Amino acid sequence: MYPEHPAPARYETALDVHRPAPITPVVMAPAHLVPVQPGSAPSVASVVLPDGRVVTGYAINPMQPEPVAAKPAVSRAAVNVALGGVGFLAVCGGLLLLTTFIAALTALITQLIILAAVIFGGWTAVQIFSASGHRGGTTVNIRKAVIKRNKFYS
Repeated sequence: MYPEHPAPARYETALDVHRPAPITPVVMAPAHLVPVQPGSAPSVASVVLPDGRVVTGYAINPMQPEPVAAKPAVSRAAVNVALGGVGFLAVCGGLLLLTTFIAALTALITQLIILAAVIFGGWTAVQIFSASGHRGGTTVNIRKAVIKRNKFYS
């Protein structure tokens, strides 16, 4: 065993019985009352027990539940959807103008391509079907030709 903890005596000869002594009530002189604002100090309650003793202590107020935050009349999601709709309506005019502009630009480009094709096609037709008899190139008149052993003799 450790020296700081002495070993207990194994067999004691007598058994000691301890009986608690009753507490005698203390009679106090009445205290002078000081006026206090309500709500600034906790309330004190006194209870008289059947044997005549008076127990004084602070009254325990029951726990009040946390106040529930009042819900707004309209949910946040509904407000966000409404604001999105207002923004979309504000943009619709610009979107309409944008689509009109894109359609007009597409029609202009299409007409320019058709005009270029007509002009180029007309110029090509004029070159092909011109009134001049000379067509350019070389004219060869072949009368009697003899081909012997892969050689051409005119």
